[in-house]
Amino acid sequence: MASDLRDRLRAGFRWTDPGPGTDLLVSDRSGWWRDPLVLNGLGPGLAGLFPDATPTVVVSPEVTGFLVGPLVARALGVGFVEAYRAGARLPIAEPMTWARVPADHRGDGQQLGVRTRLIGPADRVLVVDDWAVTGAQARGLHDLLAALGATVTGTAVIVDECDPAVAAELGIRGLLTGADLS
Repeated sequence: MASDLRDRLRAGFRWTDPGPGTDLLVSDRSGWWRDPLVLNGLGPGLAGLFPDATPTVVVSPEVTGFLVGPLVARALGVGFVEAYRAGARLPIAEPMTWARVPADHRGDGQQLGVRTRLIGPADRVLVVDDWAVTGAQARGLHDLLAALGATVTGTAVIVDECDPAVAAELGIRGLLTGADLS
């Protein structure tokens, strides 16, 4: 199943050229979300990257994490907690715990926050996202979850492009690498 899922992820992905004025290609993951077999396999596939972990909750950053995280939580039979980006919407009207995220692959810093009441010292958290390039979001979430007393069991991503030392430090494992999508 994992090999078939990886094949479908590669087939459903493409790089697009945003046009004049840039020499960077943009990832187009829309084929993943259109494929029901990918959607069906992502939860178990990402959960399977940490077969010995026993998380009590999955935490994922917006935007794509809000799609992928619940798929993994459902596969594990645990709950899901959203990690919001500061300034992306109206403030949430309840206590939040925030952590600064180091600059990402675009050089942008940000803050991620969770509803404080939803994570505590008894929680074992699996962080889930679609892509990791620098590990910045994972690092920010690890710091945030540690501030709440929770234990992080690992970080599962669809694509892992992190430096191996960063991936090892943050427990990042991916279904694909960047080289798989070249």
